Amino acid sequence: MPISPEQFLDRIHSIRTRLVDQGRLVTDLTEQVFGAIYARDIELAREIIARDDEVDQADIEIEREAVDLMTRAAHDTCPVAATHIRSLLTSVKVNNELERIADATSAIATRVIALGERESPFPKTTQVMTNSIAAVLRETVKAFRDIDAKRAKGVLSSEGNTLDFYELITRDAETRVADGRMSVDHAFDLHAIINQAVIIGDHCSNIAEQVIYEATGTIVRHTSDSGWVEQDLPGL
Repeated sequence: MPISPEQFLDRIHSIRTRLVDQGRLVTDLTEQVFGAIYARDIELAREIIARDDEVDQADIEIEREAVDLMTRAAHDTCPVAATHIRSLLTSVKVNNELERIADATSAIATRVIALGERESPFPKTTQVMTNSIAAVLRETVKAFRDIDAKRAKGVLSSEGNTLDFYELITRDAETRVADGRMSVDHAFDLHAIINQAVIIGDHCSNIAEQVIYEATGTIVRHTSDSGWVEQDLPGL
């Protein structure tokens, strides 16, 4: 039986609901792994790595459902509004970004295991940075859930803060290594962790761009000289 526009929309809503759940799971795992860094909780880190398979499986299932929906609509020549096409395209891209965030979370968990029970502390700014990234990720998922362009733009504006934290922590670590307060190995682990935190922030920005696209039909791109710019996409 041919798919109707109403059925197409219902299935998009179903995909989006699954993606919001996926976003909440990824956020939970990210918050847990950030806590594991400072608690040196190796067992929790191992649990987080194991749960990455759960995210991967959901990623595959959502991708298949989106492809099947588009295939059916094309086969049945189903009249679909441009806004619904944008929603489906956004869902596919957000699905991929969430999977990549989970990968970064797993990479941090692996680094926590490598840290072992080492008691040498990281600069206090590190926890401020990871708390900030966790908050940005929560905002990102909410922006996607509500198709909220204003909230998404708030996510984009946070990117500069993330990079400032990264530079501050890196310079602090270099000073500590130079004066003997931090070992080279410890500094290497710290750098690996904050690098993955930056990657999580980058994926949040990518999702925010897609939310703005879905909500307004404009494409948002980052430029080195003028920050974020929006470009209209004719016909969509």
